[in-house]
Amino acid sequence: MNIQLKKGLLEVCVLSALSAEDSYGYQIIKDVSSAVEISESTLYPILKRLETEHSVEVYTIEHNSRLRKYYRITPEGRSKIDAFLEEWQEVVSVLDFIKQKIRSTDHE
Repeated sequence: MNIQLKKGLLEVCVLSALSAEDSYGYQIIKDVSSAVEISESTLYPILKRLETEHSVEVYTIEHNSRLRKYYRITPEGRSKIDAFLEEWQEVVSVLDFIKQKIRSTDHE
């Protein structure tokens, strides 16, 4: 899969995981891994990028005597998901076109 496409998909997967409830790194990895493989070394740069662009907010809570970073989706993050879903319809149309043309040339 194209690396830029995968990066964009991973960002939306992370935002989607956070849309239900605030979460922390390990839990986000578990949630997203049901759809696509993601590692800590991939997740944390994504979270930092999303924080920089104000798609997520970060706060800490003490857990077992340690501070744990939690991430919360912002309205900007929700808008990013909405924009992705709108754009995805165009991708689906292109994919359908490609499949149709390939099928028609396979029968010639």
